[in-house]
Amino acid sequence: MKRISLGRQLMVVVVALGLVAGCATAPKEAEKPAGPSAAVTQAIDSAKSAIASAKSLDALWRDTEDMLAEAEKAAAAGDEENAIKLANQARSQAELGINQHYLEKAKVLYAEASASQGLSADQQNTLAAAGEAIRNAEGRKAYDMLSPLVAELRAASIQYQVVRGDSLWSISGQQEIYNNPYQWPLIYKANRDQIKDADLIHPGQVFAVDRNPSAAQVDAAVNHARNRGAWSVGVVEQSDRNYLGGSLELK
Repeated sequence: MKRISLGRQLMVVVVALGLVAGCATAPKEAEKPAGPSAAVTQAIDSAKSAIASAKSLDALWRDTEDMLAEAEKAAAAGDEENAIKLANQARSQAELGINQHYLEKAKVLYAEASASQGLSADQQNTLAAAGEAIRNAEGRKAYDMLSPLVAELRAASIQYQVVRGDSLWSISGQQEIYNNPYQWPLIYKANRDQIKDADLIHPGQVFAVDRNPSAAQVDAAVNHARNRGAWSVGVVEQSDRNYLGGSLELK
């Protein structure tokens, strides 16, 4: 009988134990990451940010927050595809509400700017671009263009309330107005909806006064004032209608 050395006996025992241990131990599964993925977190955070902005403007749709809640439930349940889809829908709805809010504001500002007289070339270009944005339903873009434009126009205009004894001539001659009575046609033209006869204004009327008329507007006004011809109270002179471009209706 052959004898097995002690070293070889130990090696056989070690190998046998290793085989037994290997058979008894199941392979480890890859550990799942804790919580939602970065993509889900980003989608939900973006939705929350848009919803907060819409709420601050009172422009949030009724079911938008419910949709976000469903996205969070899906994320907690591990349904990441649906979570991202719902979160993106919630964000889109919030952004639509924000856009609609600014679109309505832009329409009001556009109407105000369109009614202003004597816009510069740059102001006219801005107004035209804002109108195009409104037609394309780009509310925030239109608002961002019109807001500074209207602020600029408002700053260039003041209000004057007529008192007894006033005339367009005397108002225009006041230092805080034009300091030149011959510029009265500027007031007449800017308030044509209130002034039916340039020789007849009434106490209590409130006129808009453009403090920054163009040089061409001033020249046209002064030329009309100097060459208006005979006038009479209660009669709309033909020269006045010509100055207004024929837009004045006879009363």
